[in-house]
Amino acid sequence: MIADVETRKMNAKEALRRLRKAYKVTGPFVEWSNPLELVVGTALSAQCTDERVNRVTRELFKKYKTARDYAEADQATLEKEIYSTGFYRNKAKNLRGMGRVLVEEFGGEVPETLEGLLKLPGISNKTAYIVLAKAFGKMEGLAVDTHVFRLAPRLGWSSAKTPEKMSRELAELFPREDYLDVNEYLITHGRAICSPRNPKCGECVLADICPSFGMIR
Repeated sequence: MIADVETRKMNAKEALRRLRKAYKVTGPFVEWSNPLELVVGTALSAQCTDERVNRVTRELFKKYKTARDYAEADQATLEKEIYSTGFYRNKAKNLRGMGRVLVEEFGGEVPETLEGLLKLPGISNKTAYIVLAKAFGKMEGLAVDTHVFRLAPRLGWSSAKTPEKMSRELAELFPREDYLDVNEYLITHGRAICSPRNPKCGECVLADICPSFGMIR
């Protein structure tokens, strides 16, 4: 059962405080050195681990340095280069399309607005929120990935059935400046302790405030 908003806010605030204390380092996440690399890496991370994406992009970023490079990329060649990230045909198509949109509509630069980012092929609200937060320091929304989508109901924070609705519900529980931390600490905690099956409840720093403690096998 989902508690009222004020109770969930108190629970969420305490949970984030504990997670920040428990994990001095979050991640690993997609590695990047400029907004374009972040957009590409985050897009490739769909249905793929960040570790694998980083192995692929270490070579990819040496070859593709600008939006025009992606726009003019050969489809078959790009597919081979990103093959191990999965869904490579669609991802390659999206990267080429993204490059064209960036060149034609944004002068080759990654836009700093949610509206602009959502014009790029393959870019969802989740990806856009991450790019805006990390590359531009703009907390426009709370990114809900598979870990957040799984952990938030376990913690009693949301019962939403779609990432979009969950993002709105979670945004009510946290101040805007915490949006990125919520995403990254839940990802880290999901990987380390709160796995899909057989979570390590006995080792969890949230055990006494988690309504799902000991109930998931």
